[in-house]
Amino acid sequence: MKYRSLGRSGLKVSEISLGSWLTYGKSVEDNIAEKTIHTAYDLGINFFDSANVYEQGEGERVMAKALKQYPRESYVITTKAFWPMGEGPNDRGLSRKHVIEQLHGSLKRMELDYVDVFYCHRYDSETPVEETLRAIDDLIRQGKILYAGVSEWSAAQLEEAVGVADKYLLDRIVVNQPQYHMFNRYIENEVIPVSKKYGIGQVVFSPLAQGILTGKYKLGQVPENGRATNESINMFIKGMLNEDVLQKVAQLEYIAQEINITLPELALAWILRQKNVASALIGASKPSQVEMNVKATNVTLTADIQEKIESILS
Repeated sequence: MKYRSLGRSGLKVSEISLGSWLTYGKSVEDNIAEKTIHTAYDLGINFFDSANVYEQGEGERVMAKALKQYPRESYVITTKAFWPMGEGPNDRGLSRKHVIEQLHGSLKRMELDYVDVFYCHRYDSETPVEETLRAIDDLIRQGKILYAGVSEWSAAQLEEAVGVADKYLLDRIVVNQPQYHMFNRYIENEVIPVSKKYGIGQVVFSPLAQGILTGKYKLGQVPENGRATNESINMFIKGMLNEDVLQKVAQLEYIAQEINITLPELALAWILRQKNVASALIGASKPSQVEMNVKATNVTLTADIQEKIESILS
């Protein structure tokens, strides 16, 4: 495993990280989830991602339980807040009340004294950024959060956050967690340039496009028990199950075969070509998927291969 700095911080995180969205506490049995997390740890992954909203805390609980046997200083664990956790008017968003209550709830579920990274899961247009960042800064000063982050914030929102933090001498955010893969590259135009300017790293989710870039989806074929057949999550994938995308996937798979790697390795190595990306966040429902994906850290794509990929994607 290789490690990169998380933004302009001193924290080192594995180039491949493991998340619990749509898997742990839901579609994957706890014992399989634990085996998968243990495999990830044994392979050098030190970065584990969760959120309060993942199955209303079950994702956090399962992940933290599996990691409990390891020294706390040996891994980096995250959580988030923004999405509704109840029916009340204050059970959502990034108000001081909600942020502090949710962080405490997460710590209780995970049986931890602190989380390494706390993400604002989305931008909250109804709460002043100053209020949110002050609440997080207070929690950092209390030792309950080590680093502040955001998820899917625009370039303008990142600049706003940095400006507010600097004005009031608050801890700056060091990481943004956006979606990024071969078929969703929106962060390249504005988010990455702004992030480089302010020392904010990217930890990207859905690097395999919700399974599209595993190669298991073929034209006219949808595998049984795959994400595309799961009605609760297929909204994230069905828009990509079209002829244009699947033809490109077939061409990308041919390139991977040419250089003797798998399509997931190619897709992850392509993401890691971005210096501003600290880690590619994978989901895995069984240990073998982790074992396959971590191989990407040993793949370096030549300029020629990158040009071939670009010609397919453009």
